[in-house]
Amino acid sequence: MYTGAVLAGGRSRRFGEDKALYVYRGKPLMAWVLESLGGAEERFIVANRPYAFGVPVYPDLLPGADSLSGLHTALVHAQNPWVAVAACDLPFLSRAYWDFLYGLALASPYPVVVPWNPEGHLEPLMAFYHKDALPQVERQIRSGDFLLRRVMEALGATYVPAEEVVARFGREVYLNANRKEELP
Repeated sequence: MYTGAVLAGGRSRRFGEDKALYVYRGKPLMAWVLESLGGAEERFIVANRPYAFGVPVYPDLLPGADSLSGLHTALVHAQNPWVAVAACDLPFLSRAYWDFLYGLALASPYPVVVPWNPEGHLEPLMAFYHKDALPQVERQIRSGDFLLRRVMEALGATYVPAEEVVARFGREVYLNANRKEELP
């Protein structure tokens, strides 16, 4: 079993309002992401403000390191070895997506399973992390290196080709809503 953690620590400046609470197709963006993590044994939100979605909300334990702070908090609080980490603005993630990545995680020799996107960039906020990555995350935060990709560079990762993700789940799985007009 795995833990599902939704990161909602951004300020939503480009979005214009709290995107976690923005209602899209009848429910808040946060609810879409939490629903996609329905296969997780436990689910929680990492945010520095309260949310009422029926799951625990944990503030950053080591604030100020952007998404790396959220990853750190998720790894500390997770009760399972593997943690599915998702940004709160990814409404097209699905349980099937997480099940697929979890299968790869169980077979991975690395503590990270992360997809590439079609533009050739990593998507570290729709990925799996093993609790073994925690010391590296803490080292980076304490040294001022807040780049998520550096965790993968330091520890190794199973990289999932964008073509495989798109073939299984469609290109829209990658849609993260930085602006309202990006939502179809």
